[in-house]
Amino acid sequence: MRSKHTALSRTVRHACRFAALALAAGVALADPSPPGGSDGITAPAWSFKLTPSYYSTSHQPEATDLNLRANHGPHALWLGYYQRGKEFEQTRTGYEYTAQLPYLQLVPSLQLASHGFVGSSLNAQIGDAAYALLGYGRTNARDYYNLNFDPNDSVTYGLGTRLLAQSNLMLFTVKDNRLHTGQMVTHLVWRTAPDERHRWTVDLSSKHGRASREDDSVSGRALSLTYDFDDVFLRLARDSKVNFTAENQTRISLGLRF
Repeated sequence: MRSKHTALSRTVRHACRFAALALAAGVALADPSPPGGSDGITAPAWSFKLTPSYYSTSHQPEATDLNLRANHGPHALWLGYYQRGKEFEQTRTGYEYTAQLPYLQLVPSLQLASHGFVGSSLNAQIGDAAYALLGYGRTNARDYYNLNFDPNDSVTYGLGTRLLAQSNLMLFTVKDNRLHTGQMVTHLVWRTAPDERHRWTVDLSSKHGRASREDDSVSGRALSLTYDFDDVFLRLARDSKVNFTAENQTRISLGLRF
């Protein structure tokens, strides 16, 4: 068992190195010429998002996370590092691909992390101005600090609409369908862009379930508010019973797109 864990840890380290090299290569390969250059061909540019975050959790040491995400057309890579005092730290990397078809968007993804964690998901958006949301996720159930705060071994289902002026409104549920924890999180997400420079995202969620099969069930709510101004954004969140524990958490993220 130890040899398998060591081999998987080596794989994760190699994947993290690969992601870092890919991000560096993206900087080198980005096309510096302006649109409409002399060759008449404009290659899709790399874009990046750097997000440092701070987590304050009741009865736990303070934690930080640094995440770098790179997009190139339908491809996305990310590399992140989470640390909670001297108790726990984790490096992660991942890849996702967005396939855009008429009235259908498919997004498969793969994530690796230290401590032997492997996870994957497939999400679909079906429709246009009004659409359905479906998703499916699986992990190998190794140690992982869940930074999306929803069940990872799960199904997702919901609805959304862009019929409201300058808005995207979604209502969806993420539900555990493997580990018998009863975990379920329902989100109401509203995104609006009143003009080209300002964007707001409000995510109100409600949860109930157990951290593991042996734990007591808890119920809680969370509110996340994100404000974007040009290429800078600020996100504030308050999450009661975070990750289905007895703890409450405040999160602050300050991000930059470039």
